[in-house]
Amino acid sequence: MMTFRVLLLAALLLIPVALRAKPVTEMAGVSPRLVIYLAKGAPNACGQGCDRWIAVEGKVDLAAAGRVSRFLRDVKDTQRPIYLHSPGGSVEQAFIIERLLRSRKAVARVGRTIVAACGADQQADAACLKIKTSGGELEAAIETRHSMCNSACGYLFLGATTREVAPDAAMAVHNSKLTLVIHGHPSPEQLAEFTDNSLTKADRERASYIVAMGFGREFDDLITTIKFDNARTLTRSEIFRFGIDARTFVETPWFVETEARPYARKIALAKKQDDSLFRLMEWRLFCENKDHARLMFIREFDKAAAGVNAVTMTAGADKPVRFGSYPARIGSYEAWSGTMTSDAMKMVLAVPHLQMAEATLVSGDKVNQEIFDIDTSGLEPAWTQLIASCPASPGNFKPVASPVVTSAPAQ
Repeated sequence: MMTFRVLLLAALLLIPVALRAKPVTEMAGVSPRLVIYLAKGAPNACGQGCDRWIAVEGKVDLAAAGRVSRFLRDVKDTQRPIYLHSPGGSVEQAFIIERLLRSRKAVARVGRTIVAACGADQQADAACLKIKTSGGELEAAIETRHSMCNSACGYLFLGATTREVAPDAAMAVHNSKLTLVIHGHPSPEQLAEFTDNSLTKADRERASYIVAMGFGREFDDLITTIKFDNARTLTRSEIFRFGIDARTFVETPWFVETEARPYARKIALAKKQDDSLFRLMEWRLFCENKDHARLMFIREFDKAAAGVNAVTMTAGADKPVRFGSYPARIGSYEAWSGTMTSDAMKMVLAVPHLQMAEATLVSGDKVNQEIFDIDTSGLEPAWTQLIASCPASPGNFKPVASPVVTSAPAQ
């Protein structure tokens, strides 16, 4: 959602003109005005060594920039990352906030802050908003799933010097739309001329802003082609190509899926070597019993490759899991599975990163080996939650269903 406010002098009367989207009150779980507050979570809640952040959420309203400016002036810790969750709002206010973030050299990420004092589904109701605006630091957690930084929020986001969009977070863009609030009796010709001039001016200012922030005109060209009523979520390839988030490997923390049989899940997107496309990878950790866990590694396979010869995972100098020799094929994905003892799980929980290695047979006898690290943020609390309801003995173990990759981010 994005809004512009401009003035037209017609028949000696001011006619405010706005670029508006659907009323934000129609969007469930979204604050009708921009809210900013301090949050504190569990160790590593916002990344390795990070447990405090600044939450910014809700509609970018017409008084948002002033509140953000006053708030940031009192927060001396410029290392705190800023987590954004917003459907958009005022473009003019977003431009002002962008400059505040740029001068602060801010680290901005897309993510929802879930305040512990409010219910999970009451984060935007009046009682919770009162808590969030009461001052002080609030106990909270971060969720990137279903989080968004859409429309005008994207302009605000571009102001940060470091920008991170999680694999399961959304960033959507669209062009603007004029809505006239008329006082007086301007002629149809005056309205048509003013509308054309206003849209041209808005397009010019947006293009100038995007270039000034260090982004190419290709990004602005895309926005111009997307109709106001048909906002489009950027793919990971576009986010990378436009320079919004230049990381070649992006990952979620571990989180628990509370299904019939709960499991810990992690998603990552890795840029392919030869183009700007990304491939999807996923890890699913199940508690089989108090002494054993099962880890599934699911990856989008390269159709040009003959197959993966081996997959290993290392925690420090140890290899805590032994994957099977042959993966299961599910559509365009391969699923590897292996078990870990309770001692091996302790190794995994003790390190900040795990190392994955994939050996792929490319052609003939040529093997291509890829080695990369994955973060263990969120794994310890997720495992603690899983083991609390884990069967006491193998006899109570229910077989794991065939893995299916769901909610795959757009590539």
